[in-house]
Amino acid sequence: MERKGVCYDVGRVMADNWRPIFDLKIVHRELEVIKNDLHCNAIRICGLNIDRLIQASEDALQQGLEVWLSPEMWNKNQKKTLKYIAKAAAAAQKLETSWPEQLVLSLGSELTLFMQGIVPGNTFGKRLHHPSLGKTVEAGVHNKPLNKFLAKANEAVRHVFHGKVTYASLPWETVDWSPFDFVGVDHYREAGIKDRYIEMLQPLFASGKPVIITEFGNCTCQSANGSGVVEAGIVDYKTLFLHHVPFLGQLVRPRLNGDYVRDEALQARELIETLGILDAAGVAGAFVFTFLTPIFPHDDNSRYDLDMGSSSLVKSYAEGKHGTTYPDMPWEPKESFKAVAEYYATH
Repeated sequence: MERKGVCYDVGRVMADNWRPIFDLKIVHRELEVIKNDLHCNAIRICGLNIDRLIQASEDALQQGLEVWLSPEMWNKNQKKTLKYIAKAAAAAQKLETSWPEQLVLSLGSELTLFMQGIVPGNTFGKRLHHPSLGKTVEAGVHNKPLNKFLAKANEAVRHVFHGKVTYASLPWETVDWSPFDFVGVDHYREAGIKDRYIEMLQPLFASGKPVIITEFGNCTCQSANGSGVVEAGIVDYKTLFLHHVPFLGQLVRPRLNGDYVRDEALQARELIETLGILDAAGVAGAFVFTFLTPIFPHDDNSRYDLDMGSSSLVKSYAEGKHGTTYPDMPWEPKESFKAVAEYYATH
């Protein structure tokens, strides 16, 4: 596996900014840790704000990391999304000129769900839970409009960006990969597909292009059946939203929506098993999701331990607390950090 990577969020935005505080000094130090201690040679930098994306990418490139730049505008129509992607591509070209062959640009991620206009629904939540989604996917109705948009995006980007491009697809999006340099897929080894996890990648290998797992991971808690699969929705998002409302937020403490068991060892084991499976299958690279999730801080009280709902390799702290391994950082590595670091260092 040539690319040993991790996803790094500089501020994805859906309702809230997932990285509300963006401090370039902290970013620089985290990128150092990612390269030197986590032993990554590639990083997927995700977020909405183009200035943040470019600043973090430039720092990562200067430190010798291959950057997979992933500008992501969610819940907008196709016209606005296309304009945004082209703008990000033009900004990225300045980096491509200085670091040729070290920058890959993603034209979006999971657009069937994250962009308006492919399937019914004005928001991600409404699209995900729309009654027609299952039948739409089964019939493959979404693929034609998705590929039409990707063709337009590819053409617009190629006019202003001269580096390599990819797209982070869903496993059930049948993408025309011919205009792309890499095949990208967000592929989580959930309990229901563990027995056919690699089998699902076979159509992508058939394209003849390098296959990159642009996202995979799992949360830091036990699932109902103890399998360690990704846990979606264990955070009480209503309390999280209210916590950020001025004045009222002081009275609301974000919490989980039930009782869960924290299990860092399980998260670490799942990640290493998946890395081994992907490595043996011949993928050209993989990006663990994700390095950190600041909006889901750890708490010693399990009911308020939002980090259990996070797939991050480090547990973030709230209210200015710092870790012990890196006293200058507002987080502490989990067991998964150490496990991934060892795997990347020895493979």
